[in-house]
Amino acid sequence: MRPTIGQATVRRIARLARLKLSHDETQLYAGQLARILGYIDQLEAVETSEVEPLAQPLCLTNVLREDVPRPGVDPDIALCNAPEREGSFFRVPRVLDDRSGA
Repeated sequence: MRPTIGQATVRRIARLARLKLSHDETQLYAGQLARILGYIDQLEAVETSEVEPLAQPLCLTNVLREDVPRPGVDPDIALCNAPEREGSFFRVPRVLDDRSGA
């Protein structure tokens, strides 16, 4: 059995998380956390020694389409609404200066 979660523990957790809780919220969360820990105790009581570990509880299949090469978009069409362009590229403001080493 786990130790109970009291209001002092909730206040400490709230302080660590930089949360300001009212007295009513502290009482509410103490009860909720105690119930959560009770559920965890119930789960720990379940016999699982014969259960094989799973990476995923559901059987999943690949739902992606086949990767088939196809022609790309014509650069003139792709850049037709670009505010500025340089040849077949978007022209954007410089982000890094020459001294950045990138």
